[in-house]
Amino acid sequence: MKRSEQLSKLENTEHWDVIIIGGGASGLGTALDAASRGYKTILLEAVDFAKGTSSRSTKLVHGGVRYLEQGNIHLVIEALKERGLLAKNAGHLVKNQSFIIPNYNFFAGLFYTIGLTVYDLLAGRLSLGRSKYLSRKKTIEMLPAVAERNLTNGVIYHDGQFDDSRLAINIAQTAIEKGACLLNYVKVVNLLKNDNNQIIGVEAINHETGKKYEIKGSAIINATGVFTNAIMKLNDTVYKKYIVPSQGIHLVFDQSFLPGEHALMIPKTSDGRVLFAVPWHNRIVVGTTDTLIRKHSLEPIALESEIEFVLETAQRFLAKKPTRADVLSVFAGLRPLAAPKEEGKSTKEVSRSHKIIVSETGLITITGGKWTTYRKISEDIIDKAIKIGKLPKKTCITEHLPIHGNKATTNSDRTNHLYIYGSDLSEILELQKREPELKEKLHPDHEFTMAEVVWAIRYEMARTVDDILARRVRLLFLDARAAIASSEKVARLLAKELGHDETWILREMTNFHGIAKGFLLKEFQ
Repeated sequence: MKRSEQLSKLENTEHWDVIIIGGGASGLGTALDAASRGYKTILLEAVDFAKGTSSRSTKLVHGGVRYLEQGNIHLVIEALKERGLLAKNAGHLVKNQSFIIPNYNFFAGLFYTIGLTVYDLLAGRLSLGRSKYLSRKKTIEMLPAVAERNLTNGVIYHDGQFDDSRLAINIAQTAIEKGACLLNYVKVVNLLKNDNNQIIGVEAINHETGKKYEIKGSAIINATGVFTNAIMKLNDTVYKKYIVPSQGIHLVFDQSFLPGEHALMIPKTSDGRVLFAVPWHNRIVVGTTDTLIRKHSLEPIALESEIEFVLETAQRFLAKKPTRADVLSVFAGLRPLAAPKEEGKSTKEVSRSHKIIVSETGLITITGGKWTTYRKISEDIIDKAIKIGKLPKKTCITEHLPIHGNKATTNSDRTNHLYIYGSDLSEILELQKREPELKEKLHPDHEFTMAEVVWAIRYEMARTVDDILARRVRLLFLDARAAIASSEKVARLLAKELGHDETWILREMTNFHGIAKGFLLKEFQ
């Protein structure tokens, strides 16, 4: 996956079947779906793939226990099916994760055991394991970090856990292997329309060179997530709000706060939401919140009230009480929820189901949805383009299509942090053998090596320090201070590989430090 090759493909193609705006989960999935059906496909991302919402999830591939409680059976069945398919198609990135719900009320244990048994039945043959009622003693044995006071029992169930931005990159690679053209740092700045006000293409600008392109196509798809409203402003004559952003934040702690292999799930916090503490890359991710916000941003910042809420909730349920000083990183993400018809609805009432909108101009827009169902969303988008006459009919083939790197991965495989590269792992090891200096660690407290940085630059279209440390290697999400300490090393390697000068290095480090500050609590910035 080389950017120069993708630019060449753009410049040598006069007309596309499918043009996709946005390189998050829905956009990348749609590019893969379209290309694998044989359509001439291009995707344009204004910044980096999965820069926004799609790298800032709770790292779960799940059916949605909360949606089951709300009675949204259709969404749960769809998500459970997609969870099972994703575990088969991207086995190197998706793992079976056990979750334990500690109960401090006897009847809660019975209630959740029954509910989660239904959850398992809805998964059918794609179930990841049976839910079971646990005694108080067994709950403490399996989850030694749990707060024991007033604990009565527990319930164990199974869901999926994954690395979101690594999956995004692998989907991008798969789409390119199927013939798609994908470009990051190419921003759509206008929509092209004919005399009948029908959309016929886009105008885009390459951020790195300033070069502008007029790109013509048949089906134009808006998959810009929280930036949907901005694209719709270019499309509509009368402004309307199509999405409402909801912010979720996560705090990252050392694994000592939740040792062992099980995750913790709190089904009802003090404000009625769900909180997870999930093992991830030898750290613990704790979240999330659900706060409607007025403005969207590429770098959303966690509110102090959200940080305190997650901390206080974690302290109530963990035996080892985390404090602000223990926070290694804090990250915020924005969910692009489909706007409700009535103003003022809470985020709990706004639908998580995806919605496809076809404008009078012919623009196809996707709102809502979640990572787990990205493949089905993508299938629905292309099917809609066929239905409205934008594309000739071709059948979707992604249900059993392996994602780049797909490899069945065991727990013993995961002791090597390079397991996330799946079938590419041997090539990274070969790279280290050819260039022994690349065995050097990025940071002494972490396993990541310079070989992974070079791999990201040469084969994963990484262009900035942020691309590498946030979305290819994930160090910024795991330990913000370590990422800052590693930034000059990464900037210099980028400059060497891409041919940049000292001025670029200094500018790049300044940019990254500005981004990384948002991953630190205010007292450590």
